[in-house]
Amino acid sequence: MTSEIAGNTLRDEATRPAGGPPAPQNKKRKGVTERDRPLWLLAPGGLLIAVIILIPLVLALYMSLIDLDQYTLRKWLTTPFIGVENFVEALTKTDLLRSIWISVSFAVVSTIVTVPLGVAAAVVTQNPYRGRAIVRAVFLIPYVLPSFVVATVWRTMLQPDGIVNSVLHNVGIDPGLWLNGPMSYWTLILVEIWAAWPFIYLLALAGLQSVDHEVHEAAAIDGALWWRKLREVIFPYLKGPVSLAFLLGTLNHINNFTLPFVLFGAPAPADVNVLPILVYVTSFQSFRFGLSAAMAVVSLILIAIPLFIYLRAVKLDVSDDGGKK
Repeated sequence: MTSEIAGNTLRDEATRPAGGPPAPQNKKRKGVTERDRPLWLLAPGGLLIAVIILIPLVLALYMSLIDLDQYTLRKWLTTPFIGVENFVEALTKTDLLRSIWISVSFAVVSTIVTVPLGVAAAVVTQNPYRGRAIVRAVFLIPYVLPSFVVATVWRTMLQPDGIVNSVLHNVGIDPGLWLNGPMSYWTLILVEIWAAWPFIYLLALAGLQSVDHEVHEAAAIDGALWWRKLREVIFPYLKGPVSLAFLLGTLNHINNFTLPFVLFGAPAPADVNVLPILVYVTSFQSFRFGLSAAMAVVSLILIAIPLFIYLRAVKLDVSDDGGKK
């Protein structure tokens, strides 16, 4: 038996070209292969996604194409099919375009302010010093409070006879109407910034934890000034977290329903009639369910645009890194 194995080995070596790779040996790979993977393990997660996301999405698309209101709700399966008429009405006969502009501008301004504020707070609390734990805890207070609590507190403070107007009156400044009129738009932005910046702070702080301590030591040895250290050492590590913060912050601001609803009520003043409030009023006060579903589909498309841009940018970034390697 041993002699046969040795003879086969010698024959393989003799037939193999000089300098070529060794002859492949037929060995069975142990473990789970691509074909043998138990895909049924994905069934619970897939079922949950279908119930929570896919089924409501399909229903919303179907509702946007039918004339569904309070009169046809009882027999909604036999409601007349009207095609894109709900979308045409939403774009031409309602305040949808104005609400989109308010929501987008409100989200962009809030994000532009909260991202630098959160990054600055993360840089301030990165290095250890006495009282840092207390500072970090104070920074997280707006984040841990529920949105309806934040909106209720600010609504009470900004009443015509609230504490804000009382303080302004005592220092000689004329108080204003913060919850109605043109000032309501800036009130919404102010309260949103106060409530949202700790989320950006957490993302930036997590990104700063990935900076190697040796990099800081090397920068200190080279005599780098603080602004150069920020630009060439810290900010490159924050590129990914800050990009994600811009995306998530913008989407959260556009989708925020609780804060403007509790702060201004429904229907909201014209200057703060954001898209979620408009959809809510159209659906549950006007009972135009088909029209509100069309508005919801438009808002979904609006939200998908920055998400697609971010995913595309991440894909290109990963491809470039792979090409360099």
